[in-house]
Amino acid sequence: MDNNKFVEVKNLRKVYDNGHEAIKNVSFSVKKGDLVCLLGPSGCGKTTILNMLAGLLNPTSGEILFDGKSVVNVEPKDRHIGYVFQNYALYPHMTVLQNVMFPLIVGKNKKSKAEAEKVAQKYMELTQITELADQKPGNLSGGQQQRVAIARALVQEPKILLMDEPLSNLDARLRLKIREEIRALVKSVGITTLFVTHDQEEALSIGDKIILFNDGIIQQDDLGQNFYLEPNNYFVANFVGNPVIDNFKVTKTENELKANDFTIQLADLKQARFKRELPDGEYTLSVRPENVVLAPDGFLHATVDDIELIGRERVLKFTYDNVQARSLIDLEVPIKHGDQVNLTMKLDRVFLFTPDGERVY
Repeated sequence: MDNNKFVEVKNLRKVYDNGHEAIKNVSFSVKKGDLVCLLGPSGCGKTTILNMLAGLLNPTSGEILFDGKSVVNVEPKDRHIGYVFQNYALYPHMTVLQNVMFPLIVGKNKKSKAEAEKVAQKYMELTQITELADQKPGNLSGGQQQRVAIARALVQEPKILLMDEPLSNLDARLRLKIREEIRALVKSVGITTLFVTHDQEEALSIGDKIILFNDGIIQQDDLGQNFYLEPNNYFVANFVGNPVIDNFKVTKTENELKANDFTIQLADLKQARFKRELPDGEYTLSVRPENVVLAPDGFLHATVDDIELIGRERVLKFTYDNVQARSLIDLEVPIKHGDQVNLTMKLDRVFLFTPDGERVY
């Protein structure tokens, strides 16, 4: 067994009956014991991937392997997976204990009621819901229902846990608490987990790595920090990061990048960061707010339009050459609405994209 490829997806495609190609030749792998987040906007294909892994959808073509063995033609019940649905899918007429033990008392390998209850109690204790055993789902909070769904998914001791936007129905404060609990839980159990979310903060906080999708294609498969520091393309740079990047239109001619009111010499950029030779033409220069800094001799001369407080820092909003842009400044810096400021960019942290979104620097 190759632990680096405990879950392996090869050239996977899914075309629905209406002709919509939801997944376009996707390949990736997941290490044993890792928690991997499938991230992307609504409709990008991440849940379709999850459902094909679970066997709830058949791929149009391609291969899915668990522990080196193909499962494309294996029934869902025989794939040794646990699935936590977005709406939890708890049985309303059953108690918490009955919900958790239910998978153990059905099917050809069902356990006795006493055995099933013993195993269920183990996972109820692990998910801290033992005291809720006699309650019914309708009497539980969203966070409690979430724990019940996770316990029920783990009770059969699956090899792989699949979670489809499991926190989307919770309020912001509870989401933060439960996502920390989920990471701690799956790591303590040691189960390989694929976690679907559209929330970049959620993915960055719990994922061992992130696979970012858009339009049925993997945009980047990487460690979380690299999505922010080294995005593959404009979509990645703009999707991951809050506040998002600011953009300036520039023209490359000979040895410089020229905007309407400033010029950057290519010699001032780090040569090692160029992805390829840069032909003359139009580009988008993008920069994150923390890399736009106050400087007495800065080349961006602007008027402060607004200031937004974020913890100990402020987002200074300004308009430059008809572009809305931002700078992240310390709370103690004495700047107010209407002030004239000079700013500059950290040139080793800017990104340069072609009109079609390819990153070239």
